[in-house]
Amino acid sequence: MVVSANRLELLQIADAVAREKSIDKQIVIDAMADAIQKAARSRYGLETNIRADINPQTGEMKLQRLMEVVEKVEDYATQIALVTARERNPDAQIGDFIAEQLPPMDFGRIAAQSAKQVIVQKVREAERDRQYDEYKDRIGEIVNGTVKRVEYGNVIVDLGRGEGIIRRDELIPREIYKYGDRVRAYVYDVRREQRGPQIFLSRTHPQFMAKLFTMEVPEIYDGIIEIKSVARDPGSRAKIAVISRDSSIDPVGACVGMRGSRVQAVVGELQGEKIDIIPWSPSAASFIVNALQPAEVAKVVLDEDAERIEVVVPDDQLSLAIGRRGQNVRLASQLTGWDIDILTEQEESERRQKEFVERSNLFMEALDVDEMVGQVLASEGFTSVEEVAYVDSDEISSIDGFDEETAAEIQTRAREYLERIEAEHDAKRRELGVEDELREIPGVTTAMMVTLGEDGVKTVEDFAGYAADDLAGWKERKDGETKVYPGVLAPHGISHADAEQMIMAARLRAGWITEDEADASDEADAEAEA
Repeated sequence: MVVSANRLELLQIADAVAREKSIDKQIVIDAMADAIQKAARSRYGLETNIRADINPQTGEMKLQRLMEVVEKVEDYATQIALVTARERNPDAQIGDFIAEQLPPMDFGRIAAQSAKQVIVQKVREAERDRQYDEYKDRIGEIVNGTVKRVEYGNVIVDLGRGEGIIRRDELIPREIYKYGDRVRAYVYDVRREQRGPQIFLSRTHPQFMAKLFTMEVPEIYDGIIEIKSVARDPGSRAKIAVISRDSSIDPVGACVGMRGSRVQAVVGELQGEKIDIIPWSPSAASFIVNALQPAEVAKVVLDEDAERIEVVVPDDQLSLAIGRRGQNVRLASQLTGWDIDILTEQEESERRQKEFVERSNLFMEALDVDEMVGQVLASEGFTSVEEVAYVDSDEISSIDGFDEETAAEIQTRAREYLERIEAEHDAKRRELGVEDELREIPGVTTAMMVTLGEDGVKTVEDFAGYAADDLAGWKERKDGETKVYPGVLAPHGISHADAEQMIMAARLRAGWITEDEADASDEADAEAEA
C-alpha cells in the first residue's frame, strides 16, 4: 500500500511530539482524532455523533457519523429507524449504531485553530500524568537538576523529565542560586495541582542529610549501619544518631571516614553545616547524654510518662550544654524526642532545698508538729500526708528518735487532717451542686468532684461527655519543642489511661454504651498498647 505524503507527515508529527514530550505515540494520535472530531462537529452540527479514526501504521483517517437504531425516530441528526437501518445492515437491532462514511473535509482557519488547542491540551495532560507517575514513587530520593529560573526567592529546577521547585524556606540560609547552576535536593512531596504535578524539593529537610550520608557511607547503604534520627538547624549545625548492627564496626568512625573524608563531603554539600555524629543507645538516659555532647553531664532524672528528662551539668558546662541561642539542647531534644530541662548543680541543690522546706512546712502544719519532726519526715522521703497516714507504722517507728507511740500519734493526726480536708471538699462539692452519684465512678475522689463542679460538671451524664484529653491533658510537639495543654483533672495527677477508664465507666452508668461495648473498647486499648 502506498501511503500519501499527508499521511506520512501526520505520523511523523505524532512521532516527533511523542518523543519530545516522552509520552506514548498513541496518545498523540488519539488527541489528533479528538481534534478532528471536534472540527467535524462544528461543520456537521454539534449534536451530531461523529467518530474519527486514524490508523497508527498508515496514517489513514476515517470520518464516520454514528446513528443509533431506534423504533421511532425523534432526532434525525443522531437516530435512524430500525426499518431503514436493516436496509443497510439486515442484522441491525434496536440500540445498535450504524456508521455512515463521511467525505474528507478541509479545515477552515477557525476549525484548525480549535483542533490545535485540543491536541495541545491532550498532549499537556498526558505529559502531566507521565510526570506525576514518574516522580510520585521517587519521594524520599535525592535528585540532581539545573536551575531554570528564580522567582521571588523560590528556585525552579529542571530535572530533565520534570520540573521541581525549592521554596525559599527549603533552601539553606545564605544560599544563592542563579540560572544554570547545578543543584542537588531531596524530593519530599509530589502533588497533583490545577496547573500540573508539583514536585517539591528541599535542602533543609533532615532526611536530605540522611540520604547524603547513605550515598557517602557504604555501610549505611548496605544496612550495616542504621541512621536512627536526624536533627538540623540548616546551614549552622546538625546532629545525627547512628547504630551499627555489626559489633566490630564503629558507626561513628565509619560515618566520619578516613581523616574525616566522608563527613566532609556531606558538610561541603550543606554549605559548611557542622555535624555531630552521635552513637544511638536503647537507653533513653544514655542516648540523651550522648546527644548533649560536647557538654558533660553529672546526673539525669527521667519522667517517662511525660517524656521529659532533667539534666544536671557542672556550673562551667551550662553554656556549652545549652549552646548558642539554645541550639545544642534544642537539637538534642529534636534528635531524642524528649523534652530536656538543663540545671546546674547549684540550681538543683537550691531546688531540692526548697522542696525540702516546703514538705517540712506541710508536715508541720498538717500534723501540728515542731520543725524538727517535720524535717525528719521530709528527709526520710515522705512527700505527702497520705503517705504518712497509710504507710506501715513500722516505717515511722524505725526512724531514729521515734517509737511506736510517736508513730501512732503522727498517723492519727495525719488521718484526722485528711478527714478534715475531705469534709471541706464534700461541703464545697455540695455547694457546687455536684451529685453524689459521681462518687460511684471508680477513681473519682471528692477533691476531683470539687474541680469538676468548678468546670460545670455536676452529673454522670455531664462527666460522660468528656474526652480523655479533656481530663488528663495533651501534648503537641512542634519544631523540637513540646507544648503541654493541662486537662481539668491534671492537678490530681491522673494518667490518660485512668481518664479513659473513668469516662467509659460513666458512659456505661449513663446508659450510653453496653458492657459488651465497654469490654470491646478495653480490649482494643490493650492491643494498641501492646
